[in-house]
Amino acid sequence: MTNVYSLDGLLVFGLLLVCTCAYLRKVPRLRTWLLSERRGIWGVCHKAAVIGTRLHVAVSMSCLLMAFYVLVGK
Repeated sequence: MTNVYSLDGLLVFGLLLVCTCAYLRKVPRLRTWLLSERRGIWGVCHKAAVIGTRLHVAVSMSCLLMAFYVLVGK
């Protein structure tokens, strides 16, 4: 189990946020409903979706490395 207050927990949370927002950006109805706002908490989700879309190779590799670390390294 990963603690949220550790660096591992923050990295896992950030990666999950980026991956989830990038996935929601691919769904047309959710894109217009959730990710159209660029201010506030939805603005953070919009920026995370842009990062996940533009850096999809780096994000996917870091997700794989973090999964390997959490499952095997801990």
